[in-house]
Amino acid sequence: MIKHIVCFKLKNINDVDRSVEILKSMEGKVPQIISLEVGKDFLHSERSYDIILQVVVKDEQALNDYQNDAYHCNVVKPHMHSVRSSSVAVDYYL
Repeated sequence: MIKHIVCFKLKNINDVDRSVEILKSMEGKVPQIISLEVGKDFLHSERSYDIILQVVVKDEQALNDYQNDAYHCNVVKPHMHSVRSSSVAVDYYL
């Protein structure tokens, strides 16, 4: 299995709650997702990111399919690209 983690820093802190909702909305809509977790930062330090997304998928093919899933590409990515100032990601085998 693979864990896909993305940390988002948003342009406007007021977009956090809506962004969390949109990220969570992938559950049940993106079939490659085995588990999904979304969290909001509460420290708001200089080095903090605002949101973390953690997704577990079966394998590299599932990760590729997830990255190209219609809901992910047409709903989630456009929203997150419009509200983020930066993001970092890591993918690793469990």
